[in-house]
Amino acid sequence: MATADVVLEEKPTPQRLVPPLQSGDNLTRAEFERRYAAMPPGRKAELIDGVVYMSSPVTHAYHGRPDSNMGTWLGVYRAWTPGVDGGDNSTVRLDEDNEPQPDGLLRLPSGLGQSRIDQDGYLEGAPELAAETAASSASYDLHQKLDAYRQHHVREYVVWRVYDREIDWFVLREGEYQRLQPNAAGIYQSTVFPGLWLDAAAMIRGDLARVLQVLQEGLASPEHTAFVADLQRKAAPPSQP
Repeated sequence: MATADVVLEEKPTPQRLVPPLQSGDNLTRAEFERRYAAMPPGRKAELIDGVVYMSSPVTHAYHGRPDSNMGTWLGVYRAWTPGVDGGDNSTVRLDEDNEPQPDGLLRLPSGLGQSRIDQDGYLEGAPELAAETAASSASYDLHQKLDAYRQHHVREYVVWRVYDREIDWFVLREGEYQRLQPNAAGIYQSTVFPGLWLDAAAMIRGDLARVLQVLQEGLASPEHTAFVADLQRKAAPPSQP
């Protein structure tokens, strides 16, 4: 009598569940990215000094519109400054404990600046300028994140405190952030990106036309013209002997 073959069914290996990100989690960058990738689209999270910060729902009046105006200002500057790169909510890999996602940034091209685009498409290293639209001076943008940007040598940091109706512009000098002072006309002028001028009062009151008018004055300045020429010179391939 033949013996019937016994077929043993293999039990499926249970998939490892990916825990959701929670504010206050202490994670490595690798685990943070794994959990972030599993999140529903549209959620924003940052890793600052190994701690997860999750964004809350934001209003149009106190974040959406101000953030859009700030992005327009930076985007127009980039459009008229060949060689300068920029981004909106780009993840930045600073180190194993810090992965912020600034509302806006400007950077010098790879080889001339502090950052590069890595093989995964992420920005690695500090951009020259980061910009954030924060609620108030109590926000972590002006505390934990400011310290992280300072430690990683983000050379300029612009924070719009919407509820406070204030804009802070910090410049890194000798390892510390100092407040940039506006000129006699109340205009901020970047020390890293010549021609990046900001009428902070106009930005705060929502007068985007005035903001862009002042920016155009900066873009027409001799300093900006010289900056663009210098970037083009440095980016040009060396001449053949």
